[in-house]
Amino acid sequence: MTTIRPFTCEDMLKFNNVNLDPLTETYGLSFYTQYLAHWPEYFQVVESPSGEIMGYIMGKAEGHGENWHGHVTALTVGPEYRRLGLAATLMNILEDVSEKKKAYFVDLFVRVSNKVAINMYKNLGYIVYRTVLEYYSGDPDEDAYDMRKACSRDVNKKSVIPLTHPVRPEDVD
Repeated sequence: MTTIRPFTCEDMLKFNNVNLDPLTETYGLSFYTQYLAHWPEYFQVVESPSGEIMGYIMGKAEGHGENWHGHVTALTVGPEYRRLGLAATLMNILEDVSEKKKAYFVDLFVRVSNKVAINMYKNLGYIVYRTVLEYYSGDPDEDAYDMRKACSRDVNKKSVIPLTHPVRPEDVD
């Protein structure tokens, strides 16, 4: 039976199988431990019956006033475990946590070339709020979509009215 549980420090020793995917952003260990210490409720893992990590989600709550929101920092599922609904399940957990924290919306950034992920997020109710130019470093740098989904607190859905022009990374709050 597949288990969804809070991420632990020990998981950092066994999550390479999902982190080695080229579309997964990887970070230093101190980054993961910072998230685990500050936002443990936003850091969940899916584990197989054999104890292998199938995927995880890492996020946080941030912003002020009507910009108070949940943010998906990383979501990844190992290639052999894709198309099982695990990513959608993890997103639902993060959205539920954001609702409990009275967030106005949930947002995430995704490479414009990652069509599979973009379609999945759209199917989960996310919209492209804006394009962030050269957000991802590389050769060449790649633009990102800032995708959003309103939470119930945003009754008028003001947080998901798309911007009509792209922004630079330094203009992102």
